[in-house]
Amino acid sequence: MLRPIFMRNIIRRFASLGYLTAPLALTFVGVVLLSLGVAYLFIHLYRSLEDLPTFFSILTLQFMPRPWRAVLLSGAGAVVLAFGLWQLSGVMIIPLRQGETGAGDDVVLGYRRDAPPKLVVLSGGPGMLILSAMGEQVRQLTCIVPVQDPVEYYYRASGLFATQNVYYVVPTPEPIQVMAHLDDGTSIDVRHLSLNQQIAPRHVVDLHLARNPASESIQVTRLALEALREADAIILGPGSLFESILPNLLIDDLREAIVRSKARKIYVCNLMTEPGRTTGFSVADHIRAIKTFGNFTPDVVLVNAQRIDPEVYRLYAAALQSPVVLSPEEYEETALVTGTNGGSAGRRGVMIEGSLVIEADLASSVIQYTASLNNPAEQRAVRVLRHDNQKLSRAILALLRQG
Repeated sequence: MLRPIFMRNIIRRFASLGYLTAPLALTFVGVVLLSLGVAYLFIHLYRSLEDLPTFFSILTLQFMPRPWRAVLLSGAGAVVLAFGLWQLSGVMIIPLRQGETGAGDDVVLGYRRDAPPKLVVLSGGPGMLILSAMGEQVRQLTCIVPVQDPVEYYYRASGLFATQNVYYVVPTPEPIQVMAHLDDGTSIDVRHLSLNQQIAPRHVVDLHLARNPASESIQVTRLALEALREADAIILGPGSLFESILPNLLIDDLREAIVRSKARKIYVCNLMTEPGRTTGFSVADHIRAIKTFGNFTPDVVLVNAQRIDPEVYRLYAAALQSPVVLSPEEYEETALVTGTNGGSAGRRGVMIEGSLVIEADLASSVIQYTASLNNPAEQRAVRVLRHDNQKLSRAILALLRQG
C-alpha cells in the first residue's frame, strides 16, 4: 500500500518539470557533447604526451579496465543527474499563458515550495483559541500562556479545543503574580484590572513580577525556549496588552530569546482600548509599551480597519472604550507591502515607532449574552466586536508568504 503512494508522490513531483522537458533535453544533449569533447581532449593528451604525472593516470582511472570505467562514470553521472532533477522539481513551474501557441509569448513563473511555518503565540486563552484556526496550515503553532495564569486552565483548553499542530506551553514551572501600577499610583494584580470599575478611566504605567526573593532567577521551561528558537514568526496577541502579552516579556530569559530570534515579530493590536489598562491609548502607545517591556519593536503591527456600527460604538463608549485605529498624526512614513509574487500589487502600510503598521479587516460583530448585575438569572443580548479567526489567520499567513 505504501509503495504505490510513494511512487505517486515521486511521479507528481517530477511532473512539475513537464513544461521544462524541451529545455532539459537540450541541456542534457549539450552536457553529453561537452563531456565527449573533454574526454577526447584527455585521450589526446594521454596519447601524445610522455612522462605524465601519476595523478593524471589516477584521475583518468587508467588502473581500471575500460568497461568498469564506463560503468562507474555512467553510474555516478546518473546519480548526480537524478539528484539535480529532484532539486529542480522542488520548484513549481507555472505557464502564465496556458492554451496559447507560440513559445515566444509564454512566461514561466517559478517559486520554491517552502515548508509550512512554525509559529509561536503569546496571548491569553481567547486569543490562542482564535489563532488555533491556523493549526492545519502551519507545521507547528506553540501557544506560550501568560506567566500569571493557572496552568490547569490551558491544559483543559487544549483538551477541549484540540486542534491539529497546536500545542500549549507554560513559560515557567510555577505561575508568578504580575502587579500593575496605574497612572494614579494604584497597584493591583493584573488579573483584577477588569473587575474593578473604579479604575476604568486609568491606564497602566508599569508592570513587575511579584517574587520573593526578587533577586532569584526565574527558570524558563525548555519547551518555551525551543519553540522561540525554532519559530519562523512570533505573534503577540490578540489579547489584553498588559494582562496577556506583556507579562511574559518581564521574564529575562524569555524576553532575550524573543529579541535574539530572527523570526518575524507580528503584533495584533487590540480592537478597543481596555478600561483600567489602556484607556486613551493609540496604536503608537501600544507599540511603545512593547518596546518598553520587551526591548524590541514588532516588525509588523496589524490594526483593524473595519468601520464600527454606530450602535456597537455607543455600547463601547458607555463602557469607557474607544476603537484603536490609525490616526494621521502618528504616521512617520508610508511603505508598500509587496504581493506574494514580488510585484507592487500589495497593500500600503505606515511606519510608526519603527514598526510597519498595516490596516486590514480583522474583526466581526457577534451577539454575546451577558447576565444582569442586578438579576443574574436575567440575560440580555449585546452586539460586540471580536477578532475573526478566519480573517486574522488569512492576514497573518499572507504576511508570512510575502517574506
